[in-house]
Amino acid sequence: MHTILKVSNLSKTYASGFEALKSVHLDIRRGEIFALLGANGAGKTTLISIVCGIVKASAGSVLVDGHDIARDYRAARSLIGLVPQELTTDAFESVWATVSFSRGLFGKPANPAHIEKVLQDLSLWDKRNNKIMTLSGGMKRRVLIAKALAHEPQILFLDEPTAGVDVELRRDMWQLVRELRASGVTVILTTHYIDEAEEMADRIGVMRKGELILVKDKAELMHELGTKQLWLQLQQPLRQLPAELAGYALELSSDGSELTYTYDAQDARVSIVDVLKHLGDAGIRFKDLRTTQSSLEDIFVNLVREQA
Repeated sequence: MHTILKVSNLSKTYASGFEALKSVHLDIRRGEIFALLGANGAGKTTLISIVCGIVKASAGSVLVDGHDIARDYRAARSLIGLVPQELTTDAFESVWATVSFSRGLFGKPANPAHIEKVLQDLSLWDKRNNKIMTLSGGMKRRVLIAKALAHEPQILFLDEPTAGVDVELRRDMWQLVRELRASGVTVILTTHYIDEAEEMADRIGVMRKGELILVKDKAELMHELGTKQLWLQLQQPLRQLPAELAGYALELSSDGSELTYTYDAQDARVSIVDVLKHLGDAGIRFKDLRTTQSSLEDIFVNLVREQA
């Protein structure tokens, strides 16, 4: 698949000596949704800011569809749309005016039909003549997305796009992101909502203390690093586990009424049938069972903890 964004050996050290990025390498494929995860201060926003030309890198290079962001800034920047975390808009402008102005900033000729489509897609058409100051926080967030899409970018950066918005708007934005991907736009998002990445992303990148510690396809990540649990509700409570079951990773609840077995789904030696047989041999009967698989949030927390 064609690489539309190539980050090579990217580093950023501020005058204070703080090293925000440390030799980051990253290739983004055309038409994918890439989720960048990490705690506050991990370097996500610094990385985006460098790619978008807001912050200057200390070392390394960034190519946007073959255009170097330093040597061919105008061409590179015209391919990028950015939705920042902060709700920064001109309070006294109308929705139509501020979105149209954003298109003009990139030297694009007026295209009322495109602006109308963007506003329609974002459920802003009825608000097109309203001043920004009269809109709700969620509507202002939509306006930021409209501004970022006004010049028809090939790459859209969404920096915490659903921070502080209600559940309904989050769902609307998820649908919009899918539609953008379907139209050929590459979407890169940072988020603190792990379920957001799990819902939408094709690939996941995890940052910690300025380093990109992992990049994987979401399905592969869930498959390789996920664990499963077997939960059993017992017919009779146990005071303690029999000695013959010590070899299994079984955990008994405090009241003795439940057993939880955690296992690696990729371990060929693991057999639920064997576990249940040994429980039966030990005289342990159960009246209900279920299995669960670790979420992306579980995997993320474990990754960051292991790298600490």
